[in-house]
Formats: sequence, structure tokens, C-alpha cells
Amino acid sequence: MKLGLFGMPLHPPTRPLADTYAEDADKVIHADELGFDEVWIGEHMSCTTEPVAAPLMFLASLIHRTKNIRFGTGVIALPNHHPAVVAAEVAQFDHMSHGRLMFGIGPGGLASDMELFDVLDGPYRTERMMESIDTILQLWRQDPPYNIDGKHWKFKIKDTVIPELGVGYMAKPYQLPHPPIMMTAMSPFSDSVKTAAERGWGPMSANFCPEYVIASHWKKYKEGCEVANRKPTGDDWRVARNIVIATSDAEARDRVMDPNGSNYYYFAYLWKVLLAVNYTAVMKADPKQPDESVTVEQLIDSMVVYGSPKTVTEKLVAFRERTGPFGTLLMASMDGSGANRAWEWQSMDLLAREVMPALRSALGR
Repeated sequence: MKLGLFGMPLHPPTRPLADTYAEDADKVIHADELGFDEVWIGEHMSCTTEPVAAPLMFLASLIHRTKNIRFGTGVIALPNHHPAVVAAEVAQFDHMSHGRLMFGIGPGGLASDMELFDVLDGPYRTERMMESIDTILQLWRQDPPYNIDGKHWKFKIKDTVIPELGVGYMAKPYQLPHPPIMMTAMSPFSDSVKTAAERGWGPMSANFCPEYVIASHWKKYKEGCEVANRKPTGDDWRVARNIVIATSDAEARDRVMDPNGSNYYYFAYLWKVLLAVNYTAVMKADPKQPDESVTVEQLIDSMVVYGSPKTVTEKLVAFRERTGPFGTLLMASMDGSGANRAWEWQSMDLLAREVMPALRSALGR
């Protein structure tokens, strides 16, 4: 099993942006030093709490500050971008990183971004996303002339092509035919998982989903693999979780339930955001529970893996047995205000050095 780091990222809006960018960069460097296999960084244009507007730009600053960790866009919200721009920028990053890129795509999940780009309608947003990725893949497959006659994007390069000068040619990625593609999923029984499995892409289940939602993603993954006539191993399925590890179970619980803790802030924030857009079913362990009776403590207990290294190992083994054989565990990145940075770095250290070897050994048995 592989180990990764997933960051929206999320920070209190009162923190200086320069400080949070530096903090998130230091965390990726630390993850690389610990042997984390990959890192995923999200994209949000209109939210100072989730401040990375361009994940490729942020990750490019880390190419030469890290050695082995692979970089993932988690995700580029395709409905909000011209596909030719995405195709060119992704190809450039792939060459700059010598093939360390993983291309995460999605429709976007922040309502203010959807309003900003006029894609609030769900089916419309999904349609734009699928047309965009198909267009990007077409640009990477062929040489000019290009003639894209889509519903949402129409463009061409036909009259200005000069082959001997390379003019009019869209760059292809370093990894051929393209970097690995991943799609995120957070809804119960998400069709995004099925689509990803059908197309040979890797699905990633969000960390703010309760266990039954993760298990439903495995069912949709198997459906997609059946359509594609391939074995549903789960090797390319990623599952993100909030993880808090301390020297004892009691200490870990104190940290995760601390109202000043970053995990507490994270779930309190997300719950308010989803309440505002009437999308709370994503986070509730019991979909029938009234919103007004849900507490932050309940959300934490249902979605955070916490305890000593031994306890966390046992919880992760049992969680994977109940949900499905995902191939990569992604630790969700939190804010580092106050004591939280030291707590999170200790969790990262214990996860990489103690939990993952024990987890891999247990899965091997």
C-alpha cells in the first residue's frame, strides 16, 4: 500500500496567505523526507480559507525542493478552464518534473467558484468537465491541424501551422500517452467512481466521507471495472482520511477533540459550508439524522482515525476490510496554527515510520 498527503489546503481566513503557503510547502518537503509516495493539492479560486488558486504553480515551487514525491492536482476544476490552457500547462509541468505529475480532475466542489464561473448547475458542470478532458486527451494524441468543435469549446489551429518551426503544435506530456488521471468522489454511490474505473482512471474518495460512503465507492468501482472488462483490484483507488496519532489513545483523542485543534476546526468549517449549500448528506454517518442534531464531535468520531500507532494500525486494517481494498492511503493535511503543527508532524512521522510498515505487514498476511 502506498502513502500520500492530501491538502485542500484549509486554513483560518485570518492567517496571512504567505505564511500558509510556506507552511504547506514545508509539509510537502517533510512528507518527501519521510518517504510519502505522493501529494495532492486542491484548487479554489474564491476562498481565502482554501487559498491555492493554482495547484500546478504551487507544486512547481517544490519540484527542486523534493527528491521523490509525486505531485497530484487534487483537483483541477475542468469546467472553469479552457481545455487548451490546461493541456499546455499540464504538459509543461510534466516535463519540468520529469514525469512526477498525476493529473487529478473534477467538476469542482466550492459553490463560490461555481457561481464565479457560472457553472452552478450540476449536470451542466459535469458535461463541461467530460468534454474538457476528452478535448485535452485529443490534443495530446494528435498533431496539427486541430479542429475542436465541441458544445462548450470551439477552437482550431489550422491556418498558422509552420511544421519546420514547431509553430501551431501543442506540447505532449513527458509521460506518454499522458500522466495518470484521477477523479475525486465524495457523494454516496458516486458515478464519478464508476466513470473513472470505466475509463482506466483512478478514483479518490474524499476524507470527509463517512465509512458507508467509502464502501459505496468500492461498489461503483467494481461496476466501472466490469463495464471495462478489467479486474477490480483497487490498486489505483485512493482513500483520504484525517489521521491523528500520538503516543497514547488518550492523548490522540484529546488532540482531535480540542476545540482549538486543526481537525476540530476542519470539520466545523466543512459542516457550515455544506449546510449553506444543503449538501450535508455527504458527511453524515446516518443520512436520516436531522442536521440540527449533528455535532462536530460526531463528525470527528465517524471520519477521523486517531489513537496510538498500534490502535491506528488496527483501525486502518479493519476500515479497509469493511470498505474495500484501496491501494493508497492519503493523510489529509490540516492547518498548523499554534500546537497543531507539532501534532500533525508527529502524526506524519508515526504514520510513515510505525503505522505503514505494520499496516503493510498485516495486509501481506
